[in-house]
Amino acid sequence: MTTIPTPSHSIAALIDQAHEKRSEPPRPHLGCSTLGHPCDRWLWLSFRWAVQPTFPGRILRLFRRGQMEEATIVSDLRAIGIDIRGTGKDQMRVDFGAHVSGSVDGVIESGVPDAPKTRHVAEFKTHSRKSFDDLEKKGVKESKPEHWTQMQLYMHGLKIDRAIYVAVCKDDDRLYTERVRYDAEAAQKAVERGQRIALSDRMPPPISTDPSWYQCKFCAAHEFCHSTLTTKHVNCRTCSHSTAKPDSTWRCERHQADGIPVEFQRAGCDAHVLHPDLVPWILQEGRDEWTAIYVIDGYQVGNGQPGNGVFSSRELLANPKACASDDAFVASMRSEFDGRIVG
Repeated sequence: MTTIPTPSHSIAALIDQAHEKRSEPPRPHLGCSTLGHPCDRWLWLSFRWAVQPTFPGRILRLFRRGQMEEATIVSDLRAIGIDIRGTGKDQMRVDFGAHVSGSVDGVIESGVPDAPKTRHVAEFKTHSRKSFDDLEKKGVKESKPEHWTQMQLYMHGLKIDRAIYVAVCKDDDRLYTERVRYDAEAAQKAVERGQRIALSDRMPPPISTDPSWYQCKFCAAHEFCHSTLTTKHVNCRTCSHSTAKPDSTWRCERHQADGIPVEFQRAGCDAHVLHPDLVPWILQEGRDEWTAIYVIDGYQVGNGQPGNGVFSSRELLANPKACASDDAFVASMRSEFDGRIVG
């Protein structure tokens, strides 16, 4: 009897790899879904694309499952006579200016039991068993403050004074629903916090300097805050020349350009200068206003448009020690062949 040979690459692994290859880039705005996060620094780093979490394929599939669950919840709500609109591709947006905005899962026009004529913002979430049990025990404000703040912002933006939270347990399909009242003061504080963080040129302090602090241990910025103090990303938002503007655009002082397109922001340019809050080195005055001098291992290293004695940001992040040296071979390769340090 013949047997099916064991594949050299499992189907599951290949599926996960496919998800990883098409993972979405960071969002251009500071989202309402994040403004309940307790740490100002994390929000600033995230908005600046200075720390970009990466997820294995399995987690990305879990995210997809949460997104797909929304259509099922909407179908179930309509089945019991609830008039819900603005879902899926027709989602409504709220925009508070200064880069703070978000998309609403849906708006219920009527049909909620106990308040059939009252409009509600609808928010849908999926939970693990442990998370769902905690939600049932404590309620959304205490158990999931980020979700509560998110709903406050949506109610604030749409001028609706009620929201309904619908949660699904992924382990056993239990449902939890909770009506939430609008809190104008909390919503306004969240808007102002987001605008302040987005428009800040300097990095805020962390929520804790203790690497074992419970809110830091599993944060995507843990390595940055408690170890390297170094970004891994070169883009317009990690550059000293760029500024977030109150009209939700970005300006580049180096090129005297307003309204930098998002796709260009993601790529940056060769004149990129690392923001001094995103590297651990001492900053000194540069030879001109477009070049920074960082002191690395006792050497003065130029950072900006690459040239004689000036290294691009990508070179500095790839191998700062190689940049901070008197290596004649490195210098000749850069000057004679326009070479670059890549590792």
